[in-house]
Amino acid sequence: MKALVYHGPGNKAWEEVAKPTLLKDTDAIVRVDASTICGTDLHIMKGDVPEVTDGRILGHEAVGTVVEAGSAVKNVHVGDKVLVSCITACAACRFCREGRYGQCLGGGGWILGYLIDGTQAEYVRVPFADTSTYPAPPGMPDEELLMLADILPTGYEVGVLNGQIEPGDVVAVVGAGPIGLSAIMGSRLFSPSHIVAIDKADTRLEAAKHFGADVTVNNDVQDPKEVISELTGGLGADVAIEAVGVPATFELAAELVRPGGRVANIGVHGEPATLHLERLWIRDVTITTGLVDTYSTPTLLKLVSSHQVDVGRFITHHFDLNEFVEAYDVFGRAAETGALKVVLTRT
Repeated sequence: MKALVYHGPGNKAWEEVAKPTLLKDTDAIVRVDASTICGTDLHIMKGDVPEVTDGRILGHEAVGTVVEAGSAVKNVHVGDKVLVSCITACAACRFCREGRYGQCLGGGGWILGYLIDGTQAEYVRVPFADTSTYPAPPGMPDEELLMLADILPTGYEVGVLNGQIEPGDVVAVVGAGPIGLSAIMGSRLFSPSHIVAIDKADTRLEAAKHFGADVTVNNDVQDPKEVISELTGGLGADVAIEAVGVPATFELAAELVRPGGRVANIGVHGEPATLHLERLWIRDVTITTGLVDTYSTPTLLKLVSSHQVDVGRFITHHFDLNEFVEAYDVFGRAAETGALKVVLTRT
């Protein structure tokens, strides 16, 4: 089969590799019908995630068809169309029992495209198939279902729910890429008074308006601290969500929040950021971090199925499954291309 293989920072190739096989009786082999590229994949390509080694097939998001299932798999059958979650769950360890699947101790967590071969391929082995896939709702297009593999639960859980957004809050979202837009969309469910999107790319700020931001700030042109101050009578944002993963954006989020406010960090950081504890401790600021657990996926599936959340607007570019190299180029130049989510489908 063909797959997108990582060969060190800045080096990748769509090449012939061995087709995956069942390694455990809880595995399933899924034919990939649709896949995509995540900002985390770009961090990997930059060398920010050194655990990813030469030869790894990248990717942790897919919609596909089950072609083989292990003898212990009870709920997933050959021929089923499934969403492959970015998080794998053993369902038996301490953290899985607490709903913290991202911290799974039983061989799960974030492993696809990280510690084991991932979904940017024609086929993928999915461990713990019963608890790491979701049946495709009837009539839901593959590309829309694909948005529930990672970005929607990540923005919702690590940004919106960790940030404890309440009605009337002023929410600042630093970074208007796909994860930031997901956080904006999820924030709208809790009726904030204002959502302020902050980014350096006007194309992404324009997209943010369509996802629910009522104020946008290009921080190459305006000072977001002044904008937030005017909206809040000098207090600061109730919730600041960091959705980029570089030191400057985390530090900006911490500067934007009011006393007693909350900073929810979503971004994947590849280098240290300065924590100005000398200023934050006296202001009762809460800072949360987190890897997505995907416990919200069933809820989000209901919201998407009932058309209360429109995930189709994330998708800006379409490619054939064998065009991953070109898709990476387009997604990696998002400020120029306007790419939000690229979708690659089997033809």
